[in-house]
Amino acid sequence: MDDIDAWVWWLIGAAGLGIPLVVTAMPEFGMLAVGAVAGALTAGLGGGVVLQVLVFIAVSVALIAVVRPIAARHRAQMPQLATGIDALKGKQAVVLERVDSSGGRVKLGGEVWSARALDTGRAYEVGQEVDVVDIEGATAIVM
Repeated sequence: MDDIDAWVWWLIGAAGLGIPLVVTAMPEFGMLAVGAVAGALTAGLGGGVVLQVLVFIAVSVALIAVVRPIAARHRAQMPQLATGIDALKGKQAVVLERVDSSGGRVKLGGEVWSARALDTGRAYEVGQEVDVVDIEGATAIVM
């Protein structure tokens, strides 16, 4: 065991931290692994054990303090490109057949859709523009 250089142990530690990163998908393990690689570089350049540990701690804490909030903010954002039925919500449609709480037809995105009024006491006449608030199955909910 004494024949193995310290930088090799740091790289083994980095690889060991990479395993739970892959298994759990927790990016913090990756940040600790990068800290271990920094410790290996310090050991390879001749730094003492105390300096290696300090570099490991500094790099790991810096990455967790800086990268983690940025990653969390990006994960919480809604996708900028809506597709499928999500892209139709908020669009305008033109009434083709009278739409009320029991049904009707609208032209939405160049296609004819069955539609239903969101407000049960409201009806929309042919030619009127309505806003799509939701899609339930193949029915546009309009107001």
